[in-house]
Amino acid sequence: MPKPPPAILPYGRQTIEDDDIAAVTAALRADFLTTGPLVERFETAFAERVGARHAVACANGTAALHLAMLALDVQPGEVTIVPSITFLATANCARYVGAEVVFADVDPDSGLMTPDTLADALKRVGDRRLRAVLPVHLRGDVADLPGLGALAADAGAVMVEDAPHALGTTMTYGNVTERAGDARHSAMATFSFHPVKTIATGEGGMVTTNDAGLAERLRVMRSHGMIRPAESSEEGADPWWYEMPEPGFNYRLPDILCALGLSQLAKLDRFVARRRALAKAYETALAPLAPLVRIAAQPPWSDPVLHLMCVLVDFEAAGITRRQLVEALRARGVGSQVHYIPVHRQPYYRARYGDLHLPGAEAWYARCLSLPLFPAMADGDVERVAEALKAVLGL
Repeated sequence: MPKPPPAILPYGRQTIEDDDIAAVTAALRADFLTTGPLVERFETAFAERVGARHAVACANGTAALHLAMLALDVQPGEVTIVPSITFLATANCARYVGAEVVFADVDPDSGLMTPDTLADALKRVGDRRLRAVLPVHLRGDVADLPGLGALAADAGAVMVEDAPHALGTTMTYGNVTERAGDARHSAMATFSFHPVKTIATGEGGMVTTNDAGLAERLRVMRSHGMIRPAESSEEGADPWWYEMPEPGFNYRLPDILCALGLSQLAKLDRFVARRRALAKAYETALAPLAPLVRIAAQPPWSDPVLHLMCVLVDFEAAGITRRQLVEALRARGVGSQVHYIPVHRQPYYRARYGDLHLPGAEAWYARCLSLPLFPAMADGDVERVAEALKAVLGL
């Protein structure tokens, strides 16, 4: 009888434990399944954790980005700058409000937008009004926020950090240690709680900000644009009264999922420690595979909690295609993924903006591969991945 294939070690997955299930069960038995007290509790706890004054929960990370554009009142024909190495949503959020996208190139070894690549993108804005710059904190490493922020401010734009990969990451600019999501350099930062992210709610998102006005607008726009005018609280006013000055969206995050978020957030320190330990183990295990395989470059200011273990593979020197490597690893029980296909290559954006030459993004995409990384991995799993790579590459 043939030997069954090994169980697949996925590139990422959630860690759901009995106390998480108990938290959701308790929420199901409570009075509110949605728009209840757990939403504010989750928001408060998250804001405290990342060091921001306000946090606004929403349906998912894409909704968080869309809400950020709505809160800034980005208008049709205005411009946002987005790195090409990111998920589709970073660019799409601008198109949702009718804005145009200028794609920035990235550092080929880190995948991050840099001041130099932003400066190049700024030249391509032309005489259009630039409203926002959206750096992406890829893998868990944070971009050069002071450098990017200074360029954005000089151009009359604000920054919105796309930070779903970076929960728990710290960075040191100068002698100041900061936390991803504290929004010291930006108008807002957005997060996702998709199952492969650092904490999971199934689907879910959050926007952090230090601006009370932006926080209030985020809350209004996530719930159909409904408000209760001040006069509706006066004596004699109809208690059910609400108004909609402009349409919003149903982007609320239910109490059920906030219960899971609170439970997961309480484990963040453990998840952080485990991800950092696994990343350190990868550094040791993959060192003998250099120069064919090396871990993506880490900026000197970043102390990441890696969401993705991205390696850069010299496929030409290895004499193997990426597809061949992915399939061979899978046959040995090791899952992998590619983060990301450059967004400027997508048919929609090519039809809208034509073919772009972004060599850093192309170089990143040509070499990148994400290996398994999640807290429930066993100590031996990292070595298992490294041994599979060695076998496939003939090292």
